[in-house]
Amino acid sequence: MANTKSAAKRARQSVRNASRNASVLSTLRTQQKKLLLVATEGNKATIHKASMALSSLLDKAVKQGVIHRNLANRRKSLASSKNS
Repeated sequence: MANTKSAAKRARQSVRNASRNASVLSTLRTQQKKLLLVATEGNKATIHKASMALSSLLDKAVKQGVIHRNLANRRKSLASSKNS
């Protein structure tokens, strides 16, 4: 239990942020799986579309502070290598 008012607020924020972060990370993992599935099929147009969707989600996650910028850049690089 929090001893101060500010500690109680931080505990509330932590719960809220953890649930948001879990949701965003789950969405990212799902999109990565979709990209891998599409990459095995080999259709360039759908691969490009899935790669762009993943890139957008990664950028949004960085903007929200859920993941680090370098992690997003690394995953976007891997996604673009699937694209070519």
